[in-house]
Amino acid sequence: MINFSDTTMLEFITMFRVMGLVLMVTQGCLAANQKHVDEQCRFTRYSTLCVDTMTGLGSENQKPDILSALINKTILETQLPTSYFTKFTTALHVDEAQHVNSITGYCEELLSMSLKRLDQSLLALKNSRNKNKHDIQTWISAALTYQQACKDSADSHNFSNGDLMGQISQKMDYLSQLGSNTLALANRIPGELTHFTKSRRLAEADRVFPQWLSAKDRKLLQVPTVKANAVVAKDGSGNYKTISEAINAASGGRFVIYVKAGVYKEKIRTNKDGITMVGDGKYSTIIVGSDSVNGGSSMPGSATFTVTGDGFIARDIGFQNTAGPQGEQALALYVASDHSVFYRCSIAGYQDTLYALSLRQFYRECDIYGTVDFIFGNAAAVFQSCTLALRRPSGYNVILASGRSDPGQNTGFSVQNCRIVPSSDFSPVKHSFESYLGRPWKQYSRAVVMESTIDNAIASRGWVEWPGEGGYSKSLYFAEYANVGPG
Repeated sequence: MINFSDTTMLEFITMFRVMGLVLMVTQGCLAANQKHVDEQCRFTRYSTLCVDTMTGLGSENQKPDILSALINKTILETQLPTSYFTKFTTALHVDEAQHVNSITGYCEELLSMSLKRLDQSLLALKNSRNKNKHDIQTWISAALTYQQACKDSADSHNFSNGDLMGQISQKMDYLSQLGSNTLALANRIPGELTHFTKSRRLAEADRVFPQWLSAKDRKLLQVPTVKANAVVAKDGSGNYKTISEAINAASGGRFVIYVKAGVYKEKIRTNKDGITMVGDGKYSTIIVGSDSVNGGSSMPGSATFTVTGDGFIARDIGFQNTAGPQGEQALALYVASDHSVFYRCSIAGYQDTLYALSLRQFYRECDIYGTVDFIFGNAAAVFQSCTLALRRPSGYNVILASGRSDPGQNTGFSVQNCRIVPSSDFSPVKHSFESYLGRPWKQYSRAVVMESTIDNAIASRGWVEWPGEGGYSKSLYFAEYANVGPG
């Protein structure tokens, strides 16, 4: 038998009491942490997933940073190995491989773009979440847009083994739910209070261009002549004969390319930041392509000009896709550039002329031509003092098709002080076809037309449903304000 002294017994009792107290405190802290998670996750669309994502995170000493944890989880799930996509090609018929490669290649590109924006969001969150709130909202909204674009691409084709494309679609659904929860909490970040000084007369450039455009870039858009880093001329009088060569020469920072008058038959893709292109006029310097879905291209692959680098600026230049109405979807311009500006440009095509895919975009004094959904995407895009010209369609015309898929996204189309008119070829027969301001491409589509002149080519009802999606009328936001004209 073991004999314990009174002192030893007292020490044991004290130790067990301390252990019990620690356990009670730990359980209390963990319960408080779980309550914190539950309270925050109730603001998300997928609250069960939110709570499950947070399981095991945090400690008894500190509440978990739910927003950071959700961004990190979304990043982790987005970092797919290359082998994830290669399996889809090997499992299908040889004659389908080209189309599958197009889809998987596009999805890989989109997820890379998504990772970039999620990484930016995480860094901005660490630096100053209140100050960077709008950037964080914008970048997470873009990440969601890219996930949806991949899903749309996978869902748009029928293959012999449809289950494989279904796997991509399901993966994007999961990423979208994670992204949606992340965005819901990002939207709850308290914003910084704006401090106003005494009123002052704004400079002309301040009134014309968005506040996020730097003073140096505003000046670049307004001076009669620019100091170019490179000159492009078809006749050999510049540094380069093609625009692609000049863009390839850009080495970082703001790089200004002056493109002399001419028709440049090029297919251009750039992911470089800070590119500026200045032409001799929207109908004098023109970039032309003719790829189309009907001609064998994918929808995004049909674009004459694709820009995914940030801070892109175009002035006095034209972008065209000449595939015609028989080409079906045929993009003139594909834009996924944050803080991009198009000033005094022409953008001409038929169906799907301008794919304003994502992020913050600004169009001023541009002429945009098309038929069906000729301005579409999920950017936060503003069109000011532009001419939106309806062309002769094969069926009907729709100008705006917003792809806002989540109620938390800070995206939508704003058309202000614009002219909505028939083009010269459409004007004589404009009453033989139905034309509309827009339709909801996705459930939370958002568009506003204000202080604009609308021709009576536009049907009196103004807007039209997306085929088979009448229920979108309960969640979309379409508005008109202070417009004039017979339409």
